Amino acid sequence: MTGAPSTRLPARSGGWVEGDPVGDRRFADVGPLQLERGGSLPAVRVAYETWGTPGDPAVLVEHALTGDSHVVGPTGPGQPTPGWWDGLIGDGAPLAGTFVVCANVLGGCQGTTGPSSAAPDGRPWGSRFPEITIADQVEVEARLAAALGVDRWAAVIGGSMGGMRALEWAVSRPDQVARLFFLASGAVATADQIGTQTTQQVAVTSDPRWAGGDYAAGEGPVAGLGTARRIAHLTYRSAFELETRFGHDVQDDGRFAVASYLEHHATKLARRFDAGSYVLLTQAMNTWDVGRGRGGVEAALARVTAHCLVAGIDTDRLYRVEEQQRVADALGVPLRVVPSPYGHDGFLVEVAAVGALVRELLAAPDQGGHLTPG
Repeated sequence: MTGAPSTRLPARSGGWVEGDPVGDRRFADVGPLQLERGGSLPAVRVAYETWGTPGDPAVLVEHALTGDSHVVGPTGPGQPTPGWWDGLIGDGAPLAGTFVVCANVLGGCQGTTGPSSAAPDGRPWGSRFPEITIADQVEVEARLAAALGVDRWAAVIGGSMGGMRALEWAVSRPDQVARLFFLASGAVATADQIGTQTTQQVAVTSDPRWAGGDYAAGEGPVAGLGTARRIAHLTYRSAFELETRFGHDVQDDGRFAVASYLEHHATKLARRFDAGSYVLLTQAMNTWDVGRGRGGVEAALARVTAHCLVAGIDTDRLYRVEEQQRVADALGVPLRVVPSPYGHDGFLVEVAAVGALVRELLAAPDQGGHLTPG
């Protein structure tokens, strides 16, 4: 493991770059990586954060598409956004008494090797960055676990894209996962999800400033990334919530209130996220299929030995509850449905309900004995 890097890279459209304040990030160099789709990376660095005491039961928390390693905590130097799963970690929280790890995903833009990272020639990888999969991301996390001395996770927890990695962990490395929390996700990308995400990709790559993925420092496809975020955000919230909050309201400036709301989220993302990472990670989500090379989804899920909890959000229109039902049925557990007006984002918003499920999961025994949260 390493300390903070010292050589600054030219900033692309957003995200953390070497030379920025590191905040609570730590770094591990996990070596070269052969990728599932045939490419390779000569070296991979992982940015991660931890909470709790090493030696306590270890829990891996998996972030979603535009998340990062900062699960909880305030903004600060090098950390432009507060924690994305507030209430999960800390005294009296569901994960109290555990050693929590969260890593920025391979291909991301918050300190882990991705398109905005330096290639061996010192320039950003850009369009040269190879295609990656969810399995590649989990391989990197497994190497981080080994570097941290974690042989077995007391639990792996994730929603949305994080749920994909959590499920891949439980299928590909069953002996290393005692408990699985699979939330608001699916076992294989659907045509609807692929269609939505490829449309977002086109929004980014059609921006003249995309420059084939090799845009200059400070001149990235901000407009295209903002459009992609608008499209995505509509899938993250429910029609009911949007109608209740905004309806047909028009602001004093003549804009529809809902359009102003989407613009706000588009601007926020463009300030903190790299467009190249956005395209790369949505493509990894498009190719997600836990059953690939394993005889199909049900055959793959038959490998899981963890104590499992599967949950969905009743108003989720991006990852419909039918997708979680398929996973729950294959794992032989009941589906837990969280009521929420917030759609897909309910997995982050409904802190009390989701936290109660986390506590329930951690209280369940595994072959190594009970874990009782603090």
